[in-house]
Amino acid sequence: MQLADILKVDSVKLVGATSSKKRLFHDLADMAESIYGLNQSTVVDALMEREALGPTGVGQGVALPHARLANIDNVCGLFIRLERPLDFDSVDRQPVDLVFALFAPADAGVNHLKALALVSRTLRDANIRAKLRANDDPATLHTILTDTTAIQAA
Repeated sequence: MQLADILKVDSVKLVGATSSKKRLFHDLADMAESIYGLNQSTVVDALMEREALGPTGVGQGVALPHARLANIDNVCGLFIRLERPLDFDSVDRQPVDLVFALFAPADAGVNHLKALALVSRTLRDANIRAKLRANDDPATLHTILTDTTAIQAA
């Protein structure tokens, strides 16, 4: 599995600011509906339910909200770079500006975990995070995320 398999070019977005984690989840749900045909309220509810188990802010300005959904066939992702970081109750108490949301079929099993590990490994790389923060073009952000040579070297 590679990030290019789960992240479409049009599923990468630059957002100026958002007022709250819940608002961010609504933004992600809007994207999920327009790109993947997912139901907005189902996506928001699933993200909020998962977040209630514990914050998905993993540190270094990165959040990995994720959820399992009944009506999808494959793991899919969305990426948002926030120009103004958002308090996300992250483990390091730092605000978040890089958000990679993952959605998996309810019965995805190990594929969901593999995708989550791949995203986590990618965004753990300080060079990749720096490149993402230095670029405003969504197509460039997608290229940075899906460059398999950079990910394999990490």
